[in-house]
Amino acid sequence: MTYILVDTANTFFRARHIVKDNNPDTKIGLAMHIILNSIKKAWTDFNGSHVVFCLEGRSWRKDYYAKYKANRDLARSALTEREVEGEKVFWESYETFCNFINDKTNCTVLQDNQLEADDLIAGWVRKHPNDDHVIISSDSDFAQLITPNVKQYNGIANVLTTHEGYYTDTNEPIIDKKTGEPKKAPNPQWLLFEKCMRGDPTDNVFSAFPKVRKTKLLEAFEDRNAQGFIWNNVMLSKWVDHEGIEHRVKDDYERNRELIDLSRQPDPIKQIINSTIKSATTDPKNSQQVGVYLMRFCHLFDLQKIKDLAGQYAAPLNGRYGT
Repeated sequence: MTYILVDTANTFFRARHIVKDNNPDTKIGLAMHIILNSIKKAWTDFNGSHVVFCLEGRSWRKDYYAKYKANRDLARSALTEREVEGEKVFWESYETFCNFINDKTNCTVLQDNQLEADDLIAGWVRKHPNDDHVIISSDSDFAQLITPNVKQYNGIANVLTTHEGYYTDTNEPIIDKKTGEPKKAPNPQWLLFEKCMRGDPTDNVFSAFPKVRKTKLLEAFEDRNAQGFIWNNVMLSKWVDHEGIEHRVKDDYERNRELIDLSRQPDPIKQIINSTIKSATTDPKNSQQVGVYLMRFCHLFDLQKIKDLAGQYAAPLNGRYGT
């Protein structure tokens, strides 16, 4: 089986930022095209079996770390009245899209109030270890999940990430601008370690060791299993923030691991992930006339190109779980 796992809000909302036209209808139309095109491409290229849409909840991480994504609340509070109205229109369109997927297709839809889409995608991969998975998202957090049976397709940048390397949407290797050679295959363990050390500004997760040199991190990473002098020299280092508060690198690194490492959710959260997946797949959907409903949806948002090829786009939306 090959599952297409969609980081729904990420793909939908990131798409609008590549549109120079400020017309909300244009942005919404492009977002719809990108998410449906990405699914169709992954389905065709990798012989997809079933599509899983993962939706956002409030996130347990906000209770664990109060600063988590607090920057986004500040950004929203700074929006102009016109921008607020644009956000409202975009959210309404997104909800309409999610309702269509949930009510009129055979795709699995996963959502829980305490979970992020990342948690659900990682949980689905854990629950289906012998299957293949293609994650549709632009989120760099998923680099940690890359294995021979897990790929990531960024439909916004048209980049496919596999355990063998990075490729364009035409399957050409992506060239590293610094070396002029094909970009090296990702090392998921290193990328996860580096992110836990560097933090994630987009989620307001602060660095465990500000301004540390990459060479020093690489040396610590190589010593991570032995946890010898180099490892401890980094982890036991201390630094003082702008408020005069002293930090120990190891403490902040462990905090960031809890927030970023998708294998380290608390056990109660993992139980919620498992129960959410079980609830959504115990009685697989068997929607009829998915193609007809897709054409009606396309008419609603003037998605003429998709409507003209409705059969091709309906195929992944028709695939039932377990068949």
